[in-house]
Amino acid sequence: MLSKILLVTLCSVSSLWAAPQKNILLIVTDDQSPFTLSTYGNKVCHTPNLDKLAASGMVLDQAYHMGSMSGAVCTPSRTMIMTGRTLWHLPQLPKKNKKLKPAEVKLSQEITNNSLPAVFNRAGYETFRTCKVGNSFAPANKLFTTVRDKSNRGATEKDGSQWHGRQALEFLDTYKESKNEKPFLMYLGFSHPHDERTGRDDLNKKYGAVNTKTPPTEINPKSPKVPNTWLPAHPFHHGHPGLRDEVKVPGVLTSRTEATIRNEIGREYACIENIDEQLGLVMKKLEEMGELENTYILFTSDHGIAVGRHGLTGKQNLYEHTWRVPFLASGPGIEPGSRAPGRGYLLDILPTVCELAEVPVPATAQGKSLKPVLLGEKKAVRDVLYGAYCGGTKPGMRSVRKGDWKLIKYDVLDGKVRETQLFNLKENPDELLAEHQAEEVVAATGIKPEALQVDLAEKPEYSEKLAEMEALLLREMTRLEDPYRLWDQEQK
Repeated sequence: MLSKILLVTLCSVSSLWAAPQKNILLIVTDDQSPFTLSTYGNKVCHTPNLDKLAASGMVLDQAYHMGSMSGAVCTPSRTMIMTGRTLWHLPQLPKKNKKLKPAEVKLSQEITNNSLPAVFNRAGYETFRTCKVGNSFAPANKLFTTVRDKSNRGATEKDGSQWHGRQALEFLDTYKESKNEKPFLMYLGFSHPHDERTGRDDLNKKYGAVNTKTPPTEINPKSPKVPNTWLPAHPFHHGHPGLRDEVKVPGVLTSRTEATIRNEIGREYACIENIDEQLGLVMKKLEEMGELENTYILFTSDHGIAVGRHGLTGKQNLYEHTWRVPFLASGPGIEPGSRAPGRGYLLDILPTVCELAEVPVPATAQGKSLKPVLLGEKKAVRDVLYGAYCGGTKPGMRSVRKGDWKLIKYDVLDGKVRETQLFNLKENPDELLAEHQAEEVVAATGIKPEALQVDLAEKPEYSEKLAEMEALLLREMTRLEDPYRLWDQEQK
């Protein structure tokens, strides 16, 4: 009897000494390429707080959003974050002219009940969300304990990124004042740098940019240079006629001139620096509360975007600047200044934060936890990465990456565009094309590509590698239950 009492006493004492459950801060921006951050090589966009976050933890160099079957790429990408599901297994919502089958309704409800906020609500967390309205998975979004959503693509305290930052600060103030003993999960989403990229006047001035509805005709010498991958036009049609991101964005429209793109990048950087300022305030507040060291912070975006790269301005492509996402992580056990490939998808976030917080991963999640990578136990969680875009004409674009090799295939416009690209990303990390060697392009970028910094698909000496990558792509499409097949693939 005495031994039992002693055991209970020891257990009680040990529970008092147990480390508090970890908080989670998930930061998601809207339409941000990794190449806008200094940790990925940018030397112009000023982000001291994100630089500090990167230095305090780990940077992943191969994080991706998997893809989209919609021109609004953020919808499936954000649904993948919320549910941990792969692209072709996302929960279905009723559409105007389509009712769901009973089995679809049941599965979607099960996925919703095991989405990010639902899982952490059950685990005893205080859950908070601020983000844009729409283009996401609404049934999960509304499950957060506190929801303060609003689309803010302006530049003022009322309609800019400052608004989202203020909601986060007010939540933390309330959390502190109430002496809340629950750990918290905060989803801090921003509406920028999504177009229209309306920058604050002071930051626009810094980056030589102006907020405009029409493409500029003159170059401001203070504006950032065009990217290394800038082209005045993509060499073939991207397969989505009339797409807003490509031809209807105010300030860009159909223009891909150096003046237009430099101004647009300046506006983009102004929006990103504004976000960085808000993140600095939130991290300072966590430090003042004594919660910073007990909080895992993950920073990412729903996808990248072109903004002039490869002659494109939108997010409907599978080049690295758009398929990849930035991914920074800091917190207990994550070595400061560390770096790894990771080879993760956005759908890996749900199992990752569950394992970091020691919360059971729901059975509906199909992603892989990045925890072993973040804690330095592994370099990556998978060998092969798959990407898809078919928001325009079908079957669309597909990509596969393994090691340094990457394949992109295009089958759009009812067979009028059928193209294959093969890149060695070690030798050609920017995925430069033959068009990047044109005098006009070299004069604008200041980059003279090497002879083999081109698409290698048509070169006979790479035929075996091409065949290997095409076979790999088909295997991934089959494994992930991609409903389409490209023109030169064995049909289902």
